[in-house]
Amino acid sequence: MTDRTLALTQQLISLNSTTPVDAGCQDIMIRRLEAIGFQVERMRHGEVDNFWARRGQQGPLICFAGHTDVVPTGPHEQWHSEPFTPAVRDGLMYGRGAADMKASLAAFVTAVEDFVAAHPQHAGSIAFLITSDEEGPATDGTVRVVETLAARGEAMDYCIVGEPTSSRTFGDMIKNGRRGSLSGLLTVYGIQGHIAYPHLAKNPVHLAAPALAELAATCWDEGNAYFPPTTWQISNIHAGTGAGNIIPGELVAQFNFRFGTASTAEGLKERVAAILDRHGLDYNIVWTLSGRPFLTEPGTLSDALQAAIREETGVEAELSTTGGTSDGRFIAAICPQVVEFGPINATIHKLNECVAVADVPKLSAVYRRTLENLLT
Repeated sequence: MTDRTLALTQQLISLNSTTPVDAGCQDIMIRRLEAIGFQVERMRHGEVDNFWARRGQQGPLICFAGHTDVVPTGPHEQWHSEPFTPAVRDGLMYGRGAADMKASLAAFVTAVEDFVAAHPQHAGSIAFLITSDEEGPATDGTVRVVETLAARGEAMDYCIVGEPTSSRTFGDMIKNGRRGSLSGLLTVYGIQGHIAYPHLAKNPVHLAAPALAELAATCWDEGNAYFPPTTWQISNIHAGTGAGNIIPGELVAQFNFRFGTASTAEGLKERVAAILDRHGLDYNIVWTLSGRPFLTEPGTLSDALQAAIREETGVEAELSTTGGTSDGRFIAAICPQVVEFGPINATIHKLNECVAVADVPKLSAVYRRTLENLLT
């Protein structure tokens, strides 16, 4: 393809960078960034490749953040073309990672190349924070780079994460925050016994059921202007040995909270414990906090990005906090304004993932225009 952003997108898709493998994607990006004056710092942790690249030493600092890793393809035979051989059909470019997020990575690079060519002495600084560990455990990726930057007092003013945020039309949605995710592994203890002699046993299923029903019916908060009400959902529940004549000795349930800024992880833990205690259960919970909620209220960054989308596409972008978690939750610790913007997300993580060919150059133009709005 003649368009530079489309060509780079194809080049990145062709590399099988299934988590946590980078497969050379970052090398391609680094070579192009070094060619326009970026100082690049590679940060490998465990099996994960990360890099931090910066051009300029003055503020404000705007960072493009993203990931080169992709989720597994699923059955190859159910793809209409090879998942790591980019294919264009009917105006769509197919391939694993096309939308999540290799088009965004390519658009980051070409947007900055065009901006630097037009404004070689631009104000402020531009940075890239790229990882190969966003789709996996996310323990050796962005969070480790953020820790390194924080330890040396290096902070950002603005950050755009290239997650695919557009919903129905390219440019219609920007994420200006994300809910937090708090998971619990609950074990309720009983006494195993013969099902014909229940007086000699203690059935944890019977004991836990009223408490679980109360947890499911609880209103945790009403949400607020930016986030919907907190939700609590059981994802897995198990008890028993598989035999039909044994009262189980314990019940194990996995559950998850998705919560906004109207609640805290600590408060949710306390409320769960209070309900379980009120039902007199003998239990244990192992908690996992995957991420706290973050929010960027409307301001300089979102205004600049919304204006860029409007100028390049004519679309009025909505600010939203819907969806799952992202690496923005880590970056928010050192950056007061974090937003996410990228292509349409309808096919991400699915078979035959794709991105509209026409949207890829537009994405680069929006990123470039945002830089102009902030740094010129």
